[in-house]
Amino acid sequence: MITMQIARIIADFVIFFDLADENLLDPDASITMMEGLGGDLQALDKKFLRELIDAFAVIAAEYSGEAQEVVRDIAYSFYLEEALAADDPVRLAELEAIRDART
Repeated sequence: MITMQIARIIADFVIFFDLADENLLDPDASITMMEGLGGDLQALDKKFLRELIDAFAVIAAEYSGEAQEVVRDIAYSFYLEEALAADDPVRLAELEAIRDART
């Protein structure tokens, strides 16, 4: 399935930018790239975005340690569930409560 392949590509990109040593990669450049990726992901077709979010949960098991946690949290980190729920105020409130409970 192409969604799984794309999820792996995105996961590798996010892991690299999230876990790269500051001596290897400028933190400001990393933030800029991650913000751009987040916007691009949120703008995806909603059906495909749902498939992609679900794929991140599946492929997280392919990674270990900190990288696994990064992949598992991609949807959370980039507010992807919120992008799907943009027209559903009840779901948005639920997601906000989940975020509040996590912090």
